[in-house]
Amino acid sequence: MDATNPLLRDSELPAFSEIRPEHVVPAVEHLLADYRAAVEQLTASTGTRDFANTLLPQEAWDERLGRAWSPVSHLHSVKDSDELRKAYSTALEAITEHSTELGQNRALYAAVDAVAQRSDFAALARPARTLTEHALRDFRLSGVALEEPARSRFKVIANELSRLATEFEEAVLDATEAWSEHIADEAALAGIPESGRAVLAAYAKEDERDGWLVTLKQPSVQAVLTYADDRALRERVYTAHSTRASDQGPNAGQYDNSARIEQILALRHEAAQLLGFADAAEESLATKMATSPRKVLDFLDDLARRARPVAEREVAELRAFAAAELGLADLQSWDIGYASEKLRERRFNLNEEELKPYFPLPAVMDGLFAICARVFGIRLERRDGVEVWHDDVAYYDVFDAQDQRIAGAYVDLYARSGKRGGAWMDVCRSRFRDDSGLHRPIAYLTCNFPPPTATTPSLLTHDDVLTLFHEFGHGLHHLLTEIDYPGISGISGVEWDAVELPSQFLENFGWQRETLDLFARHYETGEALPQELFERMLAARHFQAGMFLVRQLEFGLFDFRLHLQFDPARGARTNEVLQQVRSEVAVVLPPSWQRFAHSFTHIFAGGYAAGYYSYLWAEVLSADAFSRFEAEGVFNRDTGEAFRREVLAVGGSRPALESFVAFRGREPDAAALLHSYGLDQVAA
Repeated sequence: MDATNPLLRDSELPAFSEIRPEHVVPAVEHLLADYRAAVEQLTASTGTRDFANTLLPQEAWDERLGRAWSPVSHLHSVKDSDELRKAYSTALEAITEHSTELGQNRALYAAVDAVAQRSDFAALARPARTLTEHALRDFRLSGVALEEPARSRFKVIANELSRLATEFEEAVLDATEAWSEHIADEAALAGIPESGRAVLAAYAKEDERDGWLVTLKQPSVQAVLTYADDRALRERVYTAHSTRASDQGPNAGQYDNSARIEQILALRHEAAQLLGFADAAEESLATKMATSPRKVLDFLDDLARRARPVAEREVAELRAFAAAELGLADLQSWDIGYASEKLRERRFNLNEEELKPYFPLPAVMDGLFAICARVFGIRLERRDGVEVWHDDVAYYDVFDAQDQRIAGAYVDLYARSGKRGGAWMDVCRSRFRDDSGLHRPIAYLTCNFPPPTATTPSLLTHDDVLTLFHEFGHGLHHLLTEIDYPGISGISGVEWDAVELPSQFLENFGWQRETLDLFARHYETGEALPQELFERMLAARHFQAGMFLVRQLEFGLFDFRLHLQFDPARGARTNEVLQQVRSEVAVVLPPSWQRFAHSFTHIFAGGYAAGYYSYLWAEVLSADAFSRFEAEGVFNRDTGEAFRREVLAVGGSRPALESFVAFRGREPDAAALLHSYGLDQVAA
């Protein structure tokens, strides 16, 4: 490898301080050339095919490319720049073209198929068989059987979709960064608590201004829409946020994703039909637990039938309260969060500001690590001296019960400029065992919490705590894998509608008295979370659960039907499909100019196309899995070890349903999801 290019060094961790945009394209071109030469050598060989000489080399090549590309992709998300964008886009196009060519390489497909056809194939260990079967499936989904001109057309589509997804995400980031409102008079921030004002003051300081700066970063949007008494300010923030990257709003047309949405959906539909599927929704299920579009729709429709009556009652109560108590006779979308918080305060004598002092981020992290130690027998220890991309970032080694280092994680938790919004876990390094030994899994854990101020640590809402637990659940899935093949270790190879099981499962630990006692202490006094406050939290847990659930159903149904019902003659009909879905499930109808789809990166730039329903599908699994802990003890090590062994450790080496049954002793019970939302009393 070229030691002068940090992306080509065979090091345990990326050299982030040395990586420059000019390194990206040369590194990728070098690795792709080596990869192609290796494939040519493998396919030219006439020797006997077996798993060791056919599948394992491909795992090594994929991992070598991934080790260089992962830090580039990550920096594109957390430390964006014009120069990096250009390099990223050029390199991604080359990687996409290579991936498509590889997937259509019939000689390589024949080599893998020869392994599967061996008489002793069934004697291989389960992970090896699964990796081989997944490889053959992925060849088919890459168009290996296509003839010209369909073969070339499929390649063009793959490259175009990759480019459009990148442009979509960049447009959302640019639109988010483009809008802000400077406030000089603190009176305009009436209702926003001190912690929220401190965040806005920090944004102003970062922009070298006095006063306060309202932005479209999540902590700012949350503070304004939840607490600001100034209705006009709430409306302006809601308008700017909900029209990002669209033809509407204060920056209408400037970063517009409208044409990209049309192109993405049309190309996905065309690609699916080239492969013999009816549509992109049907194609997406080739790698999911759900076996047909009808299964998905029946699942979502049944939930909607149960949840919507509850949501209708909740929104009627909210409207009545807003009219009588807040003078809001015409409750609008920018009033929902504000009025809901006021109603929650009234009904349960509880607000997030009362809870925040008990959730200082450093203590929450310590508590999360303590939970992992008790339940899964692991220890996380910060390692200094590791190269990172920002001073906020920390690196942790993961040790097992025998004090052996088994994995590592980068943790980047604060919102800042140049960093895309939301929260996610991603792969830095996969677990892989080759001739040189074991390469440990490394994860990125990224959130966008309010940064600390001059006088306070970062104080989290309880929802923020659950978000942190959620992403760390994904992290555990990656870090605690015991599968040595990157293609099926950790989250890789897991059906997409089951990949949320560990993340949603871990959220449950944020609601238990025993777990909260490990970290929920007032940042100034050290006082533990009072029992009466905890009881008020529990009482409010299912507040507006129906409204939340129908909102998730709206997202899931919109995404799935958009891909299922696409008609090339009529185009995407995005707004038409959205209005149809809302007429069936929504209880709050936003303004006609709202454009949430234009910043819906999950489905247009992420892995959730025709799969956003996965959050709810997996929540059945996670709620049912946690019910075993409820029965046997939250800190029961045997139960924790069983979950680690049967779910986390096996990754994608076997079907998710098989892993669930191995842990739970039976197939999942959908009633667990309704119970988790407090809706199990709703008539079936």
